Amino acid sequence: GYHADRWKNQLIPYSSPTKAYFDTSGQDPFCMYNYIMDITTWNKSTRRGFIKVKITDYAGNTVESQMNSEASTFQQYKRVKILTGFHRDIENIAKISLTYSTKTLIGPKHKLRILQMKLKSLNNPKR
Repeated sequence: GYHADRWKNQLIPYSSPTKAYFDTSGQDPFCMYNYIMDITTWNKSTRRGFIKVKITDYAGNTVESQMNSEASTFQQYKRVKILTGFHRDIENIAKISLTYSTKTLIGPKHKLRILQMKLKSLNNPKR
């Protein structure tokens, strides 16, 4: 690992390309693969909650993101961008599943209607 205030001095002098992961996992190889989830919702009333993302490739391999620590606010026709991280990288995505939760045990259950959704890899932006 590298100290947060000194990582540039240790990594930039190398002539070969170097990857630095600033959000790490507790599982070997400890790197995270980050994506931006860009969502436009269709609900008439404002919703606040958490999104968990699950992606599956054509071979049936599945990886699930961690639940974000802060709730997002979803309003009708407003775009929301959520940073989501996975322990493994899925190259050829066949299916994307979202789970919406308000993390409350009591009260009514709400649905989140998605009008448009984009998933973009930050590690491989050309995908």
